[in-house]
Amino acid sequence: MKLTLWTYEGPPHVGAMRVATGMKDVHYVLHAPQGDTYADLLFTMIERRNHRPPVTFTTFQASDLGGDTANLFKRAAQGAYDRFKPQAMIVGASCTAELIQDDPGGLASTLGLPCPVVPLDLPSYSRKENFGADETFHALVRALAQPCERTREVSCNILGATALGFRHRDDVTEIATLLRSMGIAINVAAPLDASPEDLKRLPAAHFNVLLYPETGEGAARWLEKTHAQPWTKTTPIGAQATREFIAEVAALAGVSPQVDETNLRQPWWSASVDSTYLTNKRVFIFGDATHAMAAARVARDEIGFEVVGLGCYNREFARPMRACAKEYGLEALISDDYLDVEAAIIAAAPELILGTQMERHIAKRLGIACAVISAPVHVQDFPARYSPQMGFEGANVLFDTWIHPLVMGLEEHLLTMFREDFEFHDAAGPSHHGGKATPAPVQQILEPTANAATQMIEAAQALADALHWLPDAERELKKIPFFVRAKARRNTEKYAAEKGVTQISIETLYEAKAHYAR
Repeated sequence: MKLTLWTYEGPPHVGAMRVATGMKDVHYVLHAPQGDTYADLLFTMIERRNHRPPVTFTTFQASDLGGDTANLFKRAAQGAYDRFKPQAMIVGASCTAELIQDDPGGLASTLGLPCPVVPLDLPSYSRKENFGADETFHALVRALAQPCERTREVSCNILGATALGFRHRDDVTEIATLLRSMGIAINVAAPLDASPEDLKRLPAAHFNVLLYPETGEGAARWLEKTHAQPWTKTTPIGAQATREFIAEVAALAGVSPQVDETNLRQPWWSASVDSTYLTNKRVFIFGDATHAMAAARVARDEIGFEVVGLGCYNREFARPMRACAKEYGLEALISDDYLDVEAAIIAAAPELILGTQMERHIAKRLGIACAVISAPVHVQDFPARYSPQMGFEGANVLFDTWIHPLVMGLEEHLLTMFREDFEFHDAAGPSHHGGKATPAPVQQILEPTANAATQMIEAAQALADALHWLPDAERELKKIPFFVRAKARRNTEKYAAEKGVTQISIETLYEAKAHYAR
């Protein structure tokens, strides 16, 4: 394993904790040294949960390694059951405890606990967090799901959402609402907020909706093979993908694909005059494969950005990511080293980064606009408000989240461009703090002499007669928002006059822009 300042994924036992923490009445006994107990901070601090993860650590120390660590684990497992009385337990070892080879599954089986005990085989030195979550959910489903009759009404399971997942809570709510509006009942949503009793009922559904392949595909494949439940292949991120998801679900359920799109604003807003100045903005996208590939489609096809970089950190999805990047004329970046990602961003020179919390740090250092689209994330990406990424409301949220950094960047750019203007110069202070600006004398405003006024008019006319805007420069000028276009024209003409230029080209326009930005 590689030590680093930042990491995109933790070890696989953290993924197992994500499943256990998201579920109800499940307890995880983790054979781990004292130092590995840091993991529960991820949930209480970052996700701001109001309870600690349901995890018991054996917390052996160096002095215990010469003794009986196997009995230490057995005492911890028995004590955890006696205290918490879970419906099911999962047992496993952290990356450090794996080295002492105590076999938590075998040890737990000797205790005769009165609940299902599911052993986890998570190779810590070759696999990572998402694999750990996927394999843990798969193991629980395999152990608990029981053959049962299908529900009378058409129903489905929603699979893949976990604790510490990026907007998983809100995504499940959004998609469940969408499915119910189509007349489809929700049998079980798991693992998030599900219990072991719920997992027993999974085979009663007619099909499965897989929202997050990274953490739910193993269970979806097993349910298809063992209980003949097909599963959806479309991730409903963005307006177009949501419509395709609806069509796929309708075909599986035998219902109408017609749904209410009244609250979908993103397509119109993306095409509105306020957004056209963002067309062809260069965007670099990096995150988990599912979110990154979906974001690339939304960025190019729905908002009009130009995708100049695309990649993911989870190597299990390298093949589909490379195929996706090829559609954009790019070579996918498959790496879990944030320094590789930073180098690729610098080479691509984007105007917007869509990434994880680590790309947010990179963007801040490089002065590039950024929006977070994928785990790993920090506390600010677990908002109190409803903020899904999937479905029609998710498409609206994506528009707001991605556009706002560019809009703010535009405002800062304009303030810099016109910093010598009387209203925006540095000494004037914020425009809404009028008291900081120094007003001109009243006489200077109300009593200009006739000669001064005449001289100003004559000077302006002479300047207009001397300067000629070339057609390409005029077209470029029209791309500037109307509320500052006149000021940009005046500044460019002033710059041209000072430089003795009579014909204003695109080069002159950009030179003036650079001049006033300094």
